Amino acid sequence: MATRQETTAFILDQLHPLPVRVRAMFGEYALYLDDKVVAFICDDTLFMKPTEVGAEFLGEENLAPAYPGSKLYYAVPGDKLENREWLQDFVIRTAELVPLPKPKKPKPQPSS
Repeated sequence: MATRQETTAFILDQLHPLPVRVRAMFGEYALYLDDKVVAFICDDTLFMKPTEVGAEFLGEENLAPAYPGSKLYYAVPGDKLENREWLQDFVIRTAELVPLPKPKKPKPQPSS
């Protein structure tokens, strides 16, 4: 089951005015804060990257795979998505702990 566009729009609205964006990945979505992937949206569920903050905000009982075969992420329950302040704090604090992606190596230029 794919994530509906309404779900991503609702999550982005809840996170406004944070500089977040979503990007389609593998048929679902990655949620970015600045240049950091902080969560995935899969099957209409927000899955936050695992950090100490996730344990504090949701507890270990909310760990679940975002997709078959994935590592465990913190699945955000629907009632928590409704709480804009809580959700924004969770995303900001998670982003503080997630490292920036490694810079991509430039592609070698063909010899002429």
